[in-house]
Amino acid sequence: MSLAEYIEQHSSPEGAVLEQITRNTHLEVINPRMLSGHVQGRVLSMLSKMIRPKRILELGTFTGYSALCLAEGLVEDGRLITIEHNDEMEDAIRRNLALSPLGEKIELVIGDAKEWLKPSPALPKGGSEGEELFDLVFIDADKKEYCDYLDLVLPLMNEGGWILADNTLWDGHIIDPAYDKDKQTVALRAFNDKVAADERLEKVILPLRDGLTVIRVER
Repeated sequence: MSLAEYIEQHSSPEGAVLEQITRNTHLEVINPRMLSGHVQGRVLSMLSKMIRPKRILELGTFTGYSALCLAEGLVEDGRLITIEHNDEMEDAIRRNLALSPLGEKIELVIGDAKEWLKPSPALPKGGSEGEELFDLVFIDADKKEYCDYLDLVLPLMNEGGWILADNTLWDGHIIDPAYDKDKQTVALRAFNDKVAADERLEKVILPLRDGLTVIRVER
């Protein structure tokens, strides 16, 4: 038995719906390892349940697994907005979200996250009464855009809100000189440095799966 298998066996089960989404993803999608998976999914769920957010924003939906995990912690009238750039994934995402009653709390947006996050009448920066502000943001989209995502989401966060950023250790490449010219690695290093230098943010990188950075927005 591997250590990963041991951890899975001693963690809460993911449930039938998430197991089905895992199977669907491995059957239908070219790169299924992008799925959050059992253990990370349980961590996302537990963190969300600790925070009890009313509004969650997810950048990068993939097949909907992580959105449903995060939605487990929403308050009764809470909502989750998830943005996916790849329009070819839309049918699969909607089908997977429909497997769970939590899917009714999730709004899927197909489009460019950076464009959606820019100030507009529909999403004014800060919001006059805080209605547009988020309690929890999960960043798991284009790694080269992480720094821009951070700049765009910070004005949309409630004070004391939380940001989770996935893949921040990037399979160990983050400290490997062999990847000094790899654009995704360089961008993730810049993001990690940016977060570390920002005194408004309390942060810790967890060596979970491919690296998960937990950030608290202190302002």
